Amino acid sequence: MMKILYAPWRITYIKWFSKKERECFLCEASRDEDDARNLVVHRGQSCFVILNRYPYNNGHLMIAPYRHVRRITDLGDDELLEMIKLLKLSIAALESEYKPDGFNVGLNIGKAAGAGLEEHIHLHIVPRWVGDTNFMPVLANTKVIPESLEESWRRLRDRLQALF
Repeated sequence: MMKILYAPWRITYIKWFSKKERECFLCEASRDEDDARNLVVHRGQSCFVILNRYPYNNGHLMIAPYRHVRRITDLGDDELLEMIKLLKLSIAALESEYKPDGFNVGLNIGKAAGAGLEEHIHLHIVPRWVGDTNFMPVLANTKVIPESLEESWRRLRDRLQALF
């Protein structure tokens, strides 16, 4: 029997993803100055840190260059270096705020690798806890995210500001 989890906030993503000619959400977020609405937690010189609007776990961050590039080989050394520096600071902020037991960090390059947005390279940082795969995702195929994105944004923005 199919179980239904009411998640009305996902309709925005569904509508955005189904548009034939949509603009890159990372480019939109990088240009718009409303960081709270776009969930941008930190802006660097050539890259920025943004909360994943559809997270695997609380605190799921992405680091992306401002430039709209598809491949990691298209990034300049300054962009690559800043991505790694922001990775280091993001992990420090997540450790301080969420106390995870570990992290998944990675790039999905190309559709075959699972990239939902192939056109704009971005690095995922997913905090993990021992036991975070409990009965809900295993038996009910449902993931529970207990903290609002707005609260996660506030906590991580404040922590990253403190680290700079």
